[in-house]
Amino acid sequence: MAAHIHQFLCLKDNFGVLLHDPATRATAAIDAPDAAPILDALAARDWNLTDILITHHHFDHVQGIAGLKERFPRARVVGPAKEAVKIGHLDFGVEEGSGVMTGALEARVIEVPGHTSGHCAYWFAGEDILFAGDTLFAMGCGRAFEESPSVLFHSLMKLAMLPGETHVYCGHEYTLANARFALTVDLSNAILKERAADVARQREAGEATLPTTIAIELATNPFLRAGDPGIQRQLRMTGADPAAVFTELRERKNRL
Repeated sequence: MAAHIHQFLCLKDNFGVLLHDPATRATAAIDAPDAAPILDALAARDWNLTDILITHHHFDHVQGIAGLKERFPRARVVGPAKEAVKIGHLDFGVEEGSGVMTGALEARVIEVPGHTSGHCAYWFAGEDILFAGDTLFAMGCGRAFEESPSVLFHSLMKLAMLPGETHVYCGHEYTLANARFALTVDLSNAILKERAADVARQREAGEATLPTTIAIELATNPFLRAGDPGIQRQLRMTGADPAAVFTELRERKNRL
């Protein structure tokens, strides 16, 4: 039986996500932005929380841990070992290549420093699912808060090498704003223009724009396309190192 995914908004624009293994009835929460809506979602489905998979230490991703543990004290908190002190509740610290099980579902940990120094993503290869946290967004990426933009760029390139059919779940509903920025730097991309129009319709209807896929991001996300000649021409950086082009893109987005 395939994994079940339930995605819902928490706080202002964070996504809560539950990953459920129907074979074992194990359930993981991906990050813990707010305990109440996560507990409500679990109760509505009669799912038992067994794991909390943390991508990074920022408060809007960890503040719900205590509330979830109060209701499910046996739930295991998994997160980046490099951020264990900042997270403060880890039962199991992970690093590049670590394996994590939720029931019979197996994830491989991918370290993706940049947004934070210890940020990690969880790739469930057998399910074609990636939980990217705040590293990769639909048509965007996170800010490089704790590492240089070049470090973040190389982390994104690691994710870009995953299979194109991989479904990507991100930490926030930022897609419409990201699409608007992408259109300013990738003017001739017809696929991007069509996707931006679709996203505008989705948001107008109150629909979530995620998940996306690696293939869609490779076609429309300027932060994964820093080597594209059209984007480089638009930035007047033809022939530049893609990491430098990425840095310029990230700095432009930061100013918005």
